[in-house]
Amino acid sequence: MEEREFFDEKSEQRKHTLTCPHCGQPGEYEVRWLVRMRKAQLPRNADERDRARFAKAQSYMVRQDDLLACRNIRCRKRFEVTGLQSVAFLQSA
Repeated sequence: MEEREFFDEKSEQRKHTLTCPHCGQPGEYEVRWLVRMRKAQLPRNADERDRARFAKAQSYMVRQDDLLACRNIRCRKRFEVTGLQSVAFLQSA
């Protein structure tokens, strides 16, 4: 059984304040994330090994955007998103 069968996936955009390394101007940027929420129940065709993996599974987000364009009209250069983690675990409710 694959790990994807343990999660529900959806795409989400979140705002982050980032600074352009070229012009140094901070700005609000929308960064796309893939959110993987753990399912409430294990799929039916799971064996003992899958049950153990499902018990350890945690909800998390994966950043999809690696490059963003500067919002400054004079700059407009593309820069890498280095100030944000690429994977972030979510708190369980």
